[in-house]
Amino acid sequence: MEAVVLAGGMGTRLRSAVPDLPKCMAPVAGRPFLAWLLDDLEAAGFGHIILSLGYRHEAIENWVAERNNQARIDCVVEAEPLGTGGGVRLALQKAEESDVFVLNGDTWFGVDYAAMARFHRRQGLLATLALKPMRDFDRYGEVCCTPDGLIFAFKEKQACAQGLINGGIYLLQRGALAGCPERFSLERDFFEPLAAEEKLAGFRSEGYFIDIGIPTDYARAQLDFASGAFRPYPFDALLLDRDGVINVLRPGDYVKNIGEFLFCEGALEALRLVNPLFRRIVIVTNQRGVGRGLMTAGDLEEVHTWMLGRIREAGGRIDRIYVCTDTDNSSPRRKPNPGMALEVRADYPDIDFDRSWFVGDSASDLEFARRAGIPAFLVQGTQDLLAFARQTTQSVNR
Repeated sequence: MEAVVLAGGMGTRLRSAVPDLPKCMAPVAGRPFLAWLLDDLEAAGFGHIILSLGYRHEAIENWVAERNNQARIDCVVEAEPLGTGGGVRLALQKAEESDVFVLNGDTWFGVDYAAMARFHRRQGLLATLALKPMRDFDRYGEVCCTPDGLIFAFKEKQACAQGLINGGIYLLQRGALAGCPERFSLERDFFEPLAAEEKLAGFRSEGYFIDIGIPTDYARAQLDFASGAFRPYPFDALLLDRDGVINVLRPGDYVKNIGEFLFCEGALEALRLVNPLFRRIVIVTNQRGVGRGLMTAGDLEEVHTWMLGRIREAGGRIDRIYVCTDTDNSSPRRKPNPGMALEVRADYPDIDFDRSWFVGDSASDLEFARRAGIPAFLVQGTQDLLAFARQTTQSVNR
């Protein structure tokens, strides 16, 4: 993956706390704020990062030259202020991939970049904005978005009881700004017209958010980053069996259609509770009914589409579903063999199974977790997933 970081801000409102430094270099918990951003991008798998610089750019360039960089880092300097859009347009000339992330250098927003990229590709639009749900705010304008992720309007800053804000992370097609002028505002001159034409996507994330641009939030960042509260998720991955964990088990049978799917008591509430706790949430499920011809792959997909819709409506999420339809118990993908867990780790190389959980309802599931090296929780009743979610939430809040 590839990213542009807008790191040319002067930090005028921080002058009382951070004199004569570019805003991204303001020290947070003993390190420049930019160091936290670059560490996160490198850990997420970004191999090329482009810094868009302006004010006191030499200070940033010298710091980058001395840093032990894991990614390739290029710097682009604006000879004169070009606005947020002009700065991105200039930096994109060094980009190499078809889609490029853009981040504000004074904002931290815990986003699953890989999931956002998949969402962006499905939408097929020029740009996607990461959106943060927020309550009781007046510092940010509200972003109006449809349930299926289409932004249709931006509202001016005003008191808002509940809504979505622009989280300062964007994903653009590399050539999206090619026809724009040299100097322009990315938000006002590019995003707003796209939204009016219903050609702008919005990706929602519950991750930690802070903008260090004002002294009060800058002071809060010192505490949050020192304590680790800035991390978007306390745990890496939650792997879930499906039948008997999310939906009621049908002994000796399979869920062959939507009419036969019944959520376990408390399952939707449980998935809402764990949503902000795990970076990735996936289902790994044996579905031998397809292999035995009792249902089709299309039937299973229809059930899962319906299930995912109900989970989203309840405030939860499932990032991906891994299914094994093989009938042979020796299949490496069929639990208790760990093939599907290995696929999860290959698809999400940034996760650590030691910081993850698997929830299943059988001895076979426990053996699957043991072979994969994932801590496991055994569901023995229809409300046990909710019990797991509550216990995990309490452990984080202690």
